[in-house]
Amino acid sequence: MPAYREESRIVAAILGIQSLVDQVVVVDDGSGDGTVEAAKTTDAVVLTHSLNRGQGAALKTGTLAALKLGADIIVHVDADGQHDPNSIPVLLEPIQQGKADVVFGSRFLGVPSEGMPMLRRILLQGGRVFSQLVLGIPRHMTDPQSGLRAMTAQAARQIDFHQDRMAHCSEILRLVTRSDLRWVEVPARVSYTAATLAKGNQTSDAFKIVWHLLLGMFQ
Repeated sequence: MPAYREESRIVAAILGIQSLVDQVVVVDDGSGDGTVEAAKTTDAVVLTHSLNRGQGAALKTGTLAALKLGADIIVHVDADGQHDPNSIPVLLEPIQQGKADVVFGSRFLGVPSEGMPMLRRILLQGGRVFSQLVLGIPRHMTDPQSGLRAMTAQAARQIDFHQDRMAHCSEILRLVTRSDLRWVEVPARVSYTAATLAKGNQTSDAFKIVWHLLLGMFQ
């Protein structure tokens, strides 16, 4: 669970999922507010970046920590409470049944996202087209920018992503779909509020993501 300035929401986000997993690992990404202190009031393992490095970097730190803790399956979930905890069992099922190595939660399969602005929906669909045409991501992938995913420990070791900021979603997807890992999408419910929309990705971030991805392709 990567967290940045989530002092008011982090406890609820942790408590919402802790009964569904063996251990919650929170990575505070240089928040500078009370996020760390709030998270430490729960049973979560809390790690910190002294500087803000980006969500991708926080996910990398958390994933490596989960592997060191002996995790069999690793779930990436946001700290702002947008992801419905009830999506986690759905996310885990294909892995537990031996049908997939990586599972992506999709906001566009079956379960409508609550409060998603039309502009956000249009941008996400534009990102889907970009991912297909430029990154070579399969056409049947419905939500290439989803931050809700699960993977086996073996898959986590294989997915060596390097994008520190928001381009990590597309980088992870590109690495997975170009590997021999089995992957599927499942429905995931996401609830947007005015507070989380104000703090989340802005329209201009789409151009930054494209730029970072294009640079990464030549590294």
